[in-house]
Amino acid sequence: MNMNKLALLFLAAAVAGCAAQGDGPATATSKAAEKPAAKVEAPFASTYKAYPGTATAIRNVTIYDGEGGRIDNGVVLMSGGKISGIGGPDMAIPDNMLVVDGRGKFVTPGIIDIHSHLGDYPTPSVEAHDDGNEATSPTTPEVWAEHSVWPQDPGFSRALTNGGITSLQILPGSANLMGGRSVVLKNVYSRTVQGMKFPGAPYGLKMACGENPKRVYGSKGRMPSTRMGNLAVNRQTWIKAQEYKKKRDSGKEFTRDLGMETLAGVLDGDILIQNHCYRADEMAIVLDMAKEFGYKVTAFHHAVESYKIADLLRDNGVCSAVWADWWGFKMEAYDAIPENAAILHNSGACVIIHSDDENQIQRLNQEAAKAQADGRRMGFKISDADVITWLTYNPAKALGIADKTGSLKPGKMADVVLWNGNPLSVYSRPDKVWIDGAMMYDAANPRLRPVSDFELGQPGEGDVK
Repeated sequence: MNMNKLALLFLAAAVAGCAAQGDGPATATSKAAEKPAAKVEAPFASTYKAYPGTATAIRNVTIYDGEGGRIDNGVVLMSGGKISGIGGPDMAIPDNMLVVDGRGKFVTPGIIDIHSHLGDYPTPSVEAHDDGNEATSPTTPEVWAEHSVWPQDPGFSRALTNGGITSLQILPGSANLMGGRSVVLKNVYSRTVQGMKFPGAPYGLKMACGENPKRVYGSKGRMPSTRMGNLAVNRQTWIKAQEYKKKRDSGKEFTRDLGMETLAGVLDGDILIQNHCYRADEMAIVLDMAKEFGYKVTAFHHAVESYKIADLLRDNGVCSAVWADWWGFKMEAYDAIPENAAILHNSGACVIIHSDDENQIQRLNQEAAKAQADGRRMGFKISDADVITWLTYNPAKALGIADKTGSLKPGKMADVVLWNGNPLSVYSRPDKVWIDGAMMYDAANPRLRPVSDFELGQPGEGDVK
């Protein structure tokens, strides 16, 4: 397919969706009937299908493979929506491939944001669009973030074009101790959230500790109003979840409960815990609570005091999804330091740079560079290739999708960004972005500048924001 036809396909998709994408929940399959009666097949299945792509070779580029490797004057091959090869300047390029000469440019895997609220808090930011917090009960594991996602949020395309974001996790807000299920999306244009859902990605459960839940519910004169109240409500809820799971697993008839289904899924190991938490002492307590009830915390989010317990997080295999230097906007954020990410990395703990913001998602590469610079000023030797892992492989690992994306390995999804310079420079930005081998953005081609439905007909339509 030539570039003009491909561009027209993308433009048509922005207006009316792509025919390859589904419009509603997938119908039940025969596999559902084969599962034990006690287990419930998750509805709202992904209908994602990759956009059509062209077999492509990118040559003469500096490659950061996403797992700490660097290749100079390298070659990346993409075909069939997958990475088909990666190597040095002597790597053979098949005759049937479109060749992109990236001389002077850099290639990385697609950037992954593990903490986003795009679609649930879309732009324009008005009260009618505030759909991220079900702030009516301190525990709402029954709600699913995807049921609030507006696929036409202009923030998705801005994250793609300005930040090279190819996958992202949409989370409920942090008003509740248990805020509900998260969803992992491919950053493509679709009329439905099912058409964006990352196929095979596990669900997450958003939990929150600290100031937010106790402030929200203490102000309503109800529990929790203290940190000890936070833990008490959490523990009591996990006890109920254990009882529910026992009934479910007994094979006897039981009444479905949407919230308990989510929590039982966590106890099964099928749903990952993504835990909003700032203070080191609280993170340590949450780890003890997780051991009490037999689940694992996958990542602490924001985690401005992770540096205080870097060894504890490393030994428990818990990632820290952090900012470079946000601090001081509330008491639990006051003991943040800009060297947080670097200390974690130097200790052997898992580091992720996240956004939690519709603007910062457009420059995670710059945020990672700031964190690297702060570490270097401490005397830590942190290579550029290692910093890229904070944006690619590590978030993929914490989302349970590292076998599919997050690094440039043959057989993985061809989620690739070609940068016009070193991605850790403030002067660099995406030149081209591929998702599953389909070129979704090209800075040199105005027809491949995405437009959300909300922006159609507005001045500047199609401009890179």
